[in-house]
Amino acid sequence: MSERRVLRRILVANRGEIAVRVIRTCRRLGIETVLTVSDADTESMPARLADQVVRIGPAPAAASYLNVEAVVAAAVSAGVDAVHPGYGFLSENARLARACAEAGIVFIGPEPATLAATGDKLAAREHAIAAGLPVLPGGHVSAAGDGGTGAPAVADTAREAANSEAAGLASATGVAGRIGFPVLVKAAGGGGGRGLRVVRDPADLEHAVAIASSEALAAFGDARVYLERYVERGRHVEVQILGDGERVIHLGDRDCSVQRRYQKLIEEAPAPGLGADLRQRLRAAAVALGVQLGYRGAGTVEFLLDADRGEFYFLEVNARIQVEHPVTEAITGVDIVAEQLAIAEGRNLRLTQEDVTFSGHSIEVRLNAEDPGRDFQPSPGTVTRAVLPSGPGVRVDTHVQAGATVPPYYDSLLAKVIACASDRDGALATLRLALDRCGIDGVTTNLDLHRALLADPEFAAGEVDTGYLARWIAGRRFTKARSGGTGHG
Repeated sequence: MSERRVLRRILVANRGEIAVRVIRTCRRLGIETVLTVSDADTESMPARLADQVVRIGPAPAAASYLNVEAVVAAAVSAGVDAVHPGYGFLSENARLARACAEAGIVFIGPEPATLAATGDKLAAREHAIAAGLPVLPGGHVSAAGDGGTGAPAVADTAREAANSEAAGLASATGVAGRIGFPVLVKAAGGGGGRGLRVVRDPADLEHAVAIASSEALAAFGDARVYLERYVERGRHVEVQILGDGERVIHLGDRDCSVQRRYQKLIEEAPAPGLGADLRQRLRAAAVALGVQLGYRGAGTVEFLLDADRGEFYFLEVNARIQVEHPVTEAITGVDIVAEQLAIAEGRNLRLTQEDVTFSGHSIEVRLNAEDPGRDFQPSPGTVTRAVLPSGPGVRVDTHVQAGATVPPYYDSLLAKVIACASDRDGALATLRLALDRCGIDGVTTNLDLHRALLADPEFAAGEVDTGYLARWIAGRRFTKARSGGTGHG
């Protein structure tokens, strides 16, 4: 275990609703907060809530929220005990974690070595194999090629050949032929749908590898890509874990299959439609990987559930708090941010697995400033009206109100509306009523899209996969994106 220390002042190195979320838990625990802000966020809700605000640069994220040196300098100058990175930006950045340690400041997250291992999808995959988790058949594609034959070189990383040196090299065509088309080309470092290509025709493989590698290099500074078997009807199911470096527990599972361009829109806990045995195996696998990693902090182990085969496969580890953590908090009663802080103080886990109980069902929708009728184009601007719901079984995490500016530089998330009830049908009913009470004007939002999805019988049945939203949109010409006139005040 790490050395025990009491956290009295924390730098919140983020913005938006997660900054508000962290600040509010810190307030409840009597911890002072210092917030980093770019020039675009000096008048934001989190800036008004924090005890102190430190400007770290111009509006573009690369010059502010992604600037490791500026964040560490702000932490040192403010005399904080720790840095909470939230999600996104530098939340999984091993360099920031190392820089904090060198400055004598606690990084509220996993150790730098863990962040390096989980941030590299190939390294994470090898850890998963070592922990006994099932992985999709696949192979590492060397961005440097094979030395002149024109075919990318591939080091096999399937379960039966975990040692890539022993496996040797093969062509991308050979690996794809072994695992079968369609295949997925994936960036080894990074995420968010960049450096990702589905290939159905063998003739398209080499071009897809080249394009994905180029995208990955531009987005993440890492050109490495690899191949995996593509699952046509896959569900995105994940397990929340907590660890103190020695012991790991889980807080149950979530389903996050409603996605657009690999970005989640609706999440729920527990994942619907899983048999008891499958659910237990998923949770046990997540804990096993956490133990393998010596995991410290809050994290999420993500899996792809093959609906046709009834099997699951390891995808990746998100070594941070997730956007969708409220649905887990709703069914467990655990404040995950508070647990992050306790672990960062060097404490043993305050919970045993037997302490974690599950009650009811919770569903969350992400309200974004984007236009579903225009391929989810972002919609920056000024919020002129913001009516958000409240009441029994409803929680709203947000950073906007009337007059708030939605800058064009960052993620478009405005608010998360979370509903909880004794069962899934009740949670759906509560969430539908809650969204009927929403109204946001001044920017275009996806509110009407969420209303339509929650009314869809396929979603109500609880068996959607990651291709559901694309099929739904293709089958209906969704153009009603502006929510202002339909919300009830």
